[in-house]
Amino acid sequence: MRMSLPQWTGTLAAKSAAFIAVMCCALAALLGILVHVSVTNQTVGQARDQALDRLADATRAYQAGDALLPGAGVDPAGLPEPLRTLAVAGDRGTMVAVHRGRPTMWAAGPADGRRALAVEVDYSQQARTIAALDRSILWSSVLAIAVTLLIGAFAVTRVTRRLHGTARVARRISAGDLDARVNDPRTKDVARSHDEVAAVAAALDSMASSLQSKLLSEQRFTADVAHELRTPLTGLHAAAELLPPGRPTELVRDRVAALRTLTEDLLEISRLDTGRERLDLDTEELGALARRVVCGSGTDTEVKVVRDVRVETDRRRLERVLGNLVANAHKHGRGPVVLTVDGPVVVVRDHGDGYPDYLVEHGPQRFRTEGGARGHGLGLTIALGQAEVLGARLTFANALDDGAVATLTLPSAPPAAGPGTSEATFTGP
Repeated sequence: MRMSLPQWTGTLAAKSAAFIAVMCCALAALLGILVHVSVTNQTVGQARDQALDRLADATRAYQAGDALLPGAGVDPAGLPEPLRTLAVAGDRGTMVAVHRGRPTMWAAGPADGRRALAVEVDYSQQARTIAALDRSILWSSVLAIAVTLLIGAFAVTRVTRRLHGTARVARRISAGDLDARVNDPRTKDVARSHDEVAAVAAALDSMASSLQSKLLSEQRFTADVAHELRTPLTGLHAAAELLPPGRPTELVRDRVAALRTLTEDLLEISRLDTGRERLDLDTEELGALARRVVCGSGTDTEVKVVRDVRVETDRRRLERVLGNLVANAHKHGRGPVVLTVDGPVVVVRDHGDGYPDYLVEHGPQRFRTEGGARGHGLGLTIALGQAEVLGARLTFANALDDGAVATLTLPSAPPAAGPGTSEATFTGP
């Protein structure tokens, strides 16, 4: 079974702290080993030289037949066997071993052909010096690593805090707040060198300003075009009504009606783009409202009320959302089209080819349709915009057994007025 790591381990601060810790430990270990080896070699070398000097004095005294000084002897007890073998073979050598519970530096050489002459030098002080040095290296390394980690964490945290602030602004912009800016003070001073985070913040602010300018221009253009079209379309509609009955007249009236619908849709989108829409709240029974929408659409749509509720909402906007979803299901999908009310959740489903992939992934886009479908892509765009004004969530998906599924989830509402588990079915005209 794979163990999942905590989410914080993947952050830049955690990775930087781990990198700093590893590098500090490696550097401390390297320096500690170098100092330990250097001091140990020097200490052992001094003790070895002292022991060899004493061995030389003892050898001269032994050869002259004089009494040996304390600490010197022939085949003394405690002499390490490897060193005794070396001395008997005619060579001189030194070795550190524990003798009488204390570290001792031994030096031995040949006394005669069968015995070894050896001296012992107390090595306790040197051993304590090396042990104290090792402890000093260890604690100084721990202290240096801790201080480095604190300084590194402080520096990295400052950078990551600025990055998190930039990310928050980016999310606000993606959510539609085009006035959001990072406003990093480091980008204001042109004489000051900019680091990478400041460069990203400046680029994000520049992108947001450019995007806001383009969107405002598009909104103004959409509103201006829609307003300019209303006057000539009104005259064109009046003129079409004066034409004599016949097939050409029906075609003209149909196209004029389509233009008027498109113009009204553009005006509605321009109002939604401004973000200044206000709700006219009232309490409505969701099941009854869904039936009215289906009756008004004039389509053969089945309405299923699994659990009815009373919702506090803007009736006109909610009817607009449901009407557009039903109309889109009939225009671009295939029957049967079913509208299901289950508490505050309304689902509109058809049994056609489903939504295009781009719509499921990114939502509806105005003036974009695929697969030869007729329309301007404004119906679902308006439905999504009005749902956002209502505080509802509108999602689009494709059913596993074919068909498009639009799910509208309204905000939390008061308890249901009728039985909570009843199911009623209504089929539109």
